[in-house]
Amino acid sequence: MIEPPLTCVEVRDLCLFGYHGVLPEENRLGQRFVVDIAIKADLSQAQRNDSYSDAVCYGSLCDIASAVVTGPPLALIETVAARIAETILERFAAVEWVRVCVRKPSVPVTYALSETSATVEHVRHYEVAFSLGANLGEREATLSAAVDWLSVAEGLEILAVSSLFDSAPWGGVDQPGFVNLCVTGRTTLRPHALLRLCKETERALGRQTGRRWGERAVDIDILYYGDLEMEDRVLTLPHKHMFERAFVLEPLAEIVPERLMSGRSVKDALAVLSRSPEDVVRRKV
Repeated sequence: MIEPPLTCVEVRDLCLFGYHGVLPEENRLGQRFVVDIAIKADLSQAQRNDSYSDAVCYGSLCDIASAVVTGPPLALIETVAARIAETILERFAAVEWVRVCVRKPSVPVTYALSETSATVEHVRHYEVAFSLGANLGEREATLSAAVDWLSVAEGLEILAVSSLFDSAPWGGVDQPGFVNLCVTGRTTLRPHALLRLCKETERALGRQTGRRWGERAVDIDILYYGDLEMEDRVLTLPHKHMFERAFVLEPLAEIVPERLMSGRSVKDALAVLSRSPEDVVRRKV
């Protein structure tokens, strides 16, 4: 599946009056500010249906900027720009990236210049979780290397890593036992780019093509990506087998027990899972 391209929408030279600045007279007298806004958003549905309701309205972008600029005084135009960008991301779920430039033509400085400006760029972050497992070679070292590899990947920040868990093989295939863990983080990568990162990490650490649910040097699965629900030939989110696997739910419940997916929390899904004795055992520190 090819992810839909992002569409760029821009508003330029929006002139507004506000009371922002460090000096008392700026807060008292006010002055003119000029705002430029650019957003990138998935507007494929709006384009397919020629639907205004699925688009990101230019007028709404102007309304957001106006509410911030004409609102309570702020000392810095950097803050003004950031507030506008943050509000746009909060208001429009389709927006993945936003750039806001606030220009200040009347600058109270003793130099000849036309204006000053501040530009901020914000990118939407998505909460993500991964399940990692290995049952060949130096399993613990491989899993540690996989976490390190993900930690330094551009566009991905790892926030929490579970303990190690020993687990019995899953899927009815006779093979050595696994060591598993889960990690959570946040990403600016789109789902299929994140999947490519997982596959590249597996190959770099020795993963080779083999039988389904069979032995592997390392396996990295995306468990969830924000609240996105999707399914195509290569990726299903949330992971289709997540609620069936104790080796996923046990480590995930250790770090995000209250996380909801498809209306169920991780800890509640684990509590009702059919188990066998010693199927998944947490390593002692």
